[in-house]
Amino acid sequence: MTLDPTQDPVDALIRMLDLADGGGARTTEDIFVGRTITTPRARVYGGQVLAQASMAAMRTVDPDRAIHSLHAYFLRGGDIELPITFGVERVRDGRSFSARRIHAYQEGKTILSMIASFQEPAQGLEHQDEMPQDVPDPESLPSLRETFGALNIPEARAQAFERPFDMRYITEPLFLPWQGPHDSYNAVWVKALAPLPDDPAIHRAALAYVSDYTMMEPILRRHGRSWGERGMNVASLDHAMWWHRYARADEWILYTQTSPSASSARGLSIGKMFTRDGTMIATTVQEGMMRLPEFH
Repeated sequence: MTLDPTQDPVDALIRMLDLADGGGARTTEDIFVGRTITTPRARVYGGQVLAQASMAAMRTVDPDRAIHSLHAYFLRGGDIELPITFGVERVRDGRSFSARRIHAYQEGKTILSMIASFQEPAQGLEHQDEMPQDVPDPESLPSLRETFGALNIPEARAQAFERPFDMRYITEPLFLPWQGPHDSYNAVWVKALAPLPDDPAIHRAALAYVSDYTMMEPILRRHGRSWGERGMNVASLDHAMWWHRYARADEWILYTQTSPSASSARGLSIGKMFTRDGTMIATTVQEGMMRLPEFH
């Protein structure tokens, strides 16, 4: 059930989000089945499972009710060679909110547990954080293919040539030994490499997909570490996301992350997403496991 690695990455993303109806295998859940985008690692990328779980939940909710938050735990690493089954429990449909509980399974074991909330549009108070000032335009920054294309590092080359998103680093990328300042701040521009269908559900799910790319990097940067170090084991433990306002995932989005704390082999990051005109569209929070060889 792994998608063809030679396929266009954006086409693969769209197919990955097009879940199959799993029929009535579980009487208390709506069942869907998803395919995996290949990766250089044997483990499924966490953002993929977030995006597919979001799509599964959206398939069970009135389209007028948009997803506005998710809270997920990554319980096991997913195997890229196996299909992923998504079970959606219809927890509640109220007057203006709906709640869904989603579990992702492989071989009968839960790899992700998530709850998502949906809301009909409503009028109310409005404010937002300001977008960072003096941010360079994405067109002035090198693409991942320009940055990583010549590196003989499989994961770096996968980022350069297999990801469905164009990513332009404002802060320096962390695939080479880090020589810069030890601050807990990371910033990138992201957008899909090609236009996506107009369905708003696809754009919301695509933002969930991309939200997991760089969440651990402000923690690594704070301590002068890089992805290429031998013996380092990093994995997402949980992930939360709030969609504040709608935006297309195939237009440039500024994604900033900071890390307020790291302790007990765990690190916490907080992310913010802004459209190019400064509209704040989403907030993310993630805690990750960070095991380093010198502490083993």
